[in-house]
This record gives sequence, C-alpha cells and structure tokens, in this order.
Amino acid sequence: MKPADLVKLGIPKGPQLKAAIGAIAKAAQSGMFDMNQLHKRIQDVVAEPSKFVEDLLWRELALELSQSAKSESLLAEPIQFRIYGNEIDEISLTQMRNACRLPVAVAGALMPDAHAGYGLPIGGVLATESAVIPYAVGVDIACRMKMSVLDLPLKAIEDRKDRLIKALVKETAFGSGARFKKRRHHRVMDEDWSFSSVTSRVKDSAWAQLGTSGGGNHFVEYGFLHVKDSASGLKPGAYVALLSHSGSRGAGNIIGKHFSDVAGMLRPNLPKEAAHLAWLDPDSEEGREYWLSMELMGRYSAANHELIHTHIANALGVEVIMAFENHHNFAWKEKHLGRDVIVHRKGATPAGRDMLGIIPGSMATSGFLVRGKGNEDSLQSASHGAGRLMSRTQAKRNLNWDEAARFLNERGVTLVSGSLDEVPMAYKDIEEVMAAQADLVEILARFDPKIVKMAGNAEQE
Repeated sequence: MKPADLVKLGIPKGPQLKAAIGAIAKAAQSGMFDMNQLHKRIQDVVAEPSKFVEDLLWRELALELSQSAKSESLLAEPIQFRIYGNEIDEISLTQMRNACRLPVAVAGALMPDAHAGYGLPIGGVLATESAVIPYAVGVDIACRMKMSVLDLPLKAIEDRKDRLIKALVKETAFGSGARFKKRRHHRVMDEDWSFSSVTSRVKDSAWAQLGTSGGGNHFVEYGFLHVKDSASGLKPGAYVALLSHSGSRGAGNIIGKHFSDVAGMLRPNLPKEAAHLAWLDPDSEEGREYWLSMELMGRYSAANHELIHTHIANALGVEVIMAFENHHNFAWKEKHLGRDVIVHRKGATPAGRDMLGIIPGSMATSGFLVRGKGNEDSLQSASHGAGRLMSRTQAKRNLNWDEAARFLNERGVTLVSGSLDEVPMAYKDIEEVMAAQADLVEILARFDPKIVKMAGNAEQE
C-alpha cells in the first residue's frame, strides 16, 4: 500500500503516516489481513483510534491519531478579538469566533468592512503561532491596490476623456479568462516556478494572464486625488491619479485551493465549522511550499499592477509623479504580544506606524490614501475597502441600473463597464467605515473616481 493510498484513507502526513506504514509492515508479516481487510482496519482506526490503543499492532498509529485529534480540538471559548464597526453580520462574527477557537490562534481583530468569506471572514485578521492557514489568506492570494499619480492637468478628465477611456480599454483586460493575444513580459516570469508541482503547473496560464485584472470587485479607474497632508510625499492639492485593484488571477486561485486541500488532508479531525481553517506547519515541506508560493503570488500580483500602470501611462504619453501600493490577502511573519506570530490579513490593509496604504470605496464613492497608526488592538491592520452590504445575489435581485445610473451621474462618474452586483448601493457607507477605524489610520488624501472600468458590461445587464 502506497503512502498516497493511506492519505486517501484519512491518514495525515507526518508521524501518523510513518506509524501507519510501520503498522502495515507488521500486518503484512503476520499474514492476518488481506488487502480489503487491511483497508477496512485502517479506516476503523482512523474513525475511532481510542478503541485500538491496547492493540499491539495498531497501538502506535492509534496514539498518534489520538494526539493529532486532541491538537485539532477547538478551544471551548474563542480568544478575545477586537471588533471595529457596528454593522457586522452574524455569519462574519461566527466565522471570526471559530477562527479564534483554533488551538493555534494567538490574537484577532475584525475590520469594519467585514463580510462573510470561506474560513476567515473578509476583513478578518488572525495571528497564529507556528501555523499558516491558506483559507485565512484566501484564494485571491496577494490581492493588491496600486495608485499612480499622473502628470496630467485636472481638466484632462473631461477634455481628454475619450483618449483616457481608449487607453483603459486597450491596456486592461477583465474577467476570469482575461488575457492578451500578445503576452506581456515581466521579470517575475523569469523566476523559479518549479519549486512545487502546483506552481510549475500554473506558470504558463499565469504568463498568459500577466497584466490583466479579475472579475468581482476588481477595477482600474481614473480620478481626482485630493491631498491634504504632505506626509503622503505630495504637496497638498488636487491631482489626476490612476487606481487599480486586483490580485494573482487564476494562478493564485489554483494555488490557494490546492494548499487548502492539502491542509484539510493533514487536519482531518477538525470539526465541520473549522474545516476551512485547516493550517500548515510553516516548517513542514507543505508549509514551506505554500509560503514560497504565496510570496511568488505576491510578486506576480505586483507585476500585474505594474504592467497595467506602465502600459496606460505609456499609451497616454504621461509621466508618473508618484506611486503607492499595498497587499491584502496575505500572511506576514511579525511580532505581537511579545511573540513571533504569523498575521493573516484577509481583506485587511497593513497599518503599521507610518505605513502608507490605500482603502478604496466603490465605483462612485471615495477611496483614501492613509497612514497607519500602528494600533496593536487591530494587529496593526485596517479595512481594505467599504465592505459588502449585500451579497452578489441580493444585489442583482434588489438593485437596478436606473437607480445606479442616477447615483453615478450625480457624482460625475463614467462607467466604461461593470456589473450590477458592484454598484455603490451594494456596499457599506465608506465614510462610516473610515470613522470606525479612526484609531487605526490617518487620512492623508481622498480619491474620487471619475472614469471606471470593471468586469461586465453595464449596458447589457
């Protein structure tokens, strides 16, 4: 029986697998079992290891499985975590409580833009000890914000609108299958992608999608940046800026799901409510592969934004005065509460002291350039946007384009393309979200979108 067969029967990799191999070798020598009986006995030991702790043949495996099950038991009560904002739905709160009941959990926080996700809610921040949780990062690994301040006069938004839109349409591509006919190049594709089977497998498709954006709430847009604090590096005043939001595309999705499945196989005894919170030991082979893959997706996501901004600026023949960017959907090795921990920020912006970040609103509401205050209660984190008020299904059922068009027109926003489930009314009030995290970040500048492109077509909805 091969190790892979044992894993399929529910034996986790590591000490349990080693014990299972030893037990099978002894069983083969005894001649007591045929293959079908052996399969059945292993399944019985996995299901109820306590029944076999006195069995000399299966004792070691039963003890290893029992210890594993004990280590995967949830805490009776969640560790305390800080909640920012008042309009947090019950599903998000339940998901956060479950995450904070993990035996590896050290500290947590829930941002004011929180809404339900898989495992950790969007807007959830979780610090763990010696554990990295793929679904606490998410499947859009290293989703990212980037802003370029362009050397354009303010009146260009109206006077050169057609040219701005043409560059936006030509130099971006949206949707799950988006790619360019002629592949773009970036040094990230010259890196080693062969350190794991899954990164090797996705490299070609990642290259095909290099420089593109996904669906959902991903966007590229022009707008006015109103700077009020020179700590941004810019003199106070108004500027034209380009803002984008997207991540690691199909490659990140496949990698995230792959390692989530691996973590689940290694933690088969987690209760149902925590099944999407299975973790990897960062010092294990699987944990090291995931960490390297996550960091590669971070560089790949940054490359996508770099190409989008460079190609649009070149198409317009303008210089970039200054640029800002930050990840979310990532894990960082940090020190909090005097301990070395891994901080997962799923839909949360790093907000260490004096760290700059970007918190967008919606397609027609303001976003903000912020400076972190380094608040330890939030694990030095802030929201990554306004946060959904309605699910996509609810938005499509309850909203309509006439209402959305009025909202956009009132704010002077031109929507090149988009979908009904992304209109502003589907989101929380960004001003209330920012007010709820005044202890976490300081606003340095406000960004007002004026020309917006997302996946979908507003006119055909």
